[in-house]
Amino acid sequence: MVNGNFEVNMVFEKRYYYLIKIQYLGYRFHGWQKQPDVKTIHLMIDRTLKFILKDIKFKTLGAGRTDAMVSANEAALELFIYDSPIHNFEEFLALFNHNLPQDIRALSINEVNKDFNVIQDSKIKEYHYVFSEGQKNHPFCAPILTTILDSLNVELMKKGAKLFQGTHNFKTYCYKASATGEFIRSIESCELIDNTIYTANFFPKKTYVLKVRGKGFMRNQIRLMFGALIKLGKGEITLKYIQNTLKEDSIEVMDYIAPASGLILHSISFE
Repeated sequence: MVNGNFEVNMVFEKRYYYLIKIQYLGYRFHGWQKQPDVKTIHLMIDRTLKFILKDIKFKTLGAGRTDAMVSANEAALELFIYDSPIHNFEEFLALFNHNLPQDIRALSINEVNKDFNVIQDSKIKEYHYVFSEGQKNHPFCAPILTTILDSLNVELMKKGAKLFQGTHNFKTYCYKASATGEFIRSIESCELIDNTIYTANFFPKKTYVLKVRGKGFMRNQIRLMFGALIKLGKGEITLKYIQNTLKEDSIEVMDYIAPASGLILHSISFE
C-alpha cells in the first residue's frame, strides 16, 4: 500500500455520510461479509479505508451480501466518517483505488444525508447470470462464465425465464426457507438472451445471459431460479412444473443451485 493525504475539515463530534459505488471480481473472495480467517470484499475494503484514513474513526455498511465467487459490476456501501469530512472526492477516490486490490475498484462517492440507509432504502437490483452450454471452455472463462457441459434447449429456457416475471410465491427458490418467511416477491423483468454484454477473445462463440431485475431477492434466489432453468434445458422438468412452483400453495423445493461464479450483480439504484 502507498500512503497519501487528502484534505479534510475537522468538525468536533459530527458524523458524515457517503454512498460509495464499487465493482469487484469475486472469484477469489469468500463473499461480501466478513468471516474469520478468510478474505472477503468487506474485509479488504475496511482494511484499505483504515490505511488511508489513518486515525479517523469510520464505519461501513454494505447494501447487501454476495456469496463466495459472485462478482459485481456495480455494488454499493455506505461510509460513515466521524469528525472529519472528506473535502475532495476526486482525491479520495484516487487514493482509495490506489490502495485497493486490483480486483476491487471504487467507481464513485457521493455525500448523503443522515436519513439515508443503504440497507433499508428502496433499491432496484439487476443480476446477470452468464453461461455457455455444450462444450468445455477456456479456463480463463471460469471467473465470470459458468460452463454447462450438457447440451441445453436454450429456446425452451428463454420461455421458462419469462415465467419468473411478475409477483409470485418464490419459496421454492429460497435456500433453506423458513416457515415464517415472506416469499411473495415481485420481479420486474426476467429474460434470457444472447450475451453481448460480457465479451473476451477466449469466450466461446455463443454465450448467454439471464437478466433479472427487481427488489428484495432472497438467499440464493437467482442461482436457484437458474438451476431450475438448467433442469428445464436438460429436459428434467417442464414449463408447467416451473409454473406450479410459483403458485401460492407450492411446497416444492428446488434441489439444484447453479454455480456462483456465473452470477454478477450488474447494477444497483436507489429510488
